[in-house]
Amino acid sequence: MSSHVDPGHRSHSRLRRALHRIGASSDELEAEHLQEETVEVGGTPIGACTVGDRVCVSGTLRTVTLRPQGGVPSLEAELYDGSARLRLVWLGRRTVGGVEPGRTIVARGRLTDQRGVLTLYNPSYELRQ
Repeated sequence: MSSHVDPGHRSHSRLRRALHRIGASSDELEAEHLQEETVEVGGTPIGACTVGDRVCVSGTLRTVTLRPQGGVPSLEAELYDGSARLRLVWLGRRTVGGVEPGRTIVARGRLTDQRGVLTLYNPSYELRQ
């Protein structure tokens, strides 16, 4: 049995994608792009991660804030991947080279839930772009 792909089906799919892009907001398009990048680097969408697992996530840093915890410096960043957000926390650090808002990053670590906020403490990371 041979497989046959209807050429009309391919053009219909392309037309549907083009119409979607025309009607989609810039936020929706950014979310789709970020989710595609997550798959490309072998990551898991934040929205599909399980607390307690070692995870690899990728996305854009939305905010970076110095927020001491118990008198110890702590750098916090919010990572958004198009599916959800999580907090990256580097304990004992005031700065982390290259970690700044708007930067794309791949982060790895054990996922925790701190008062309802998904968090990676002291993640290993790779800057993208």
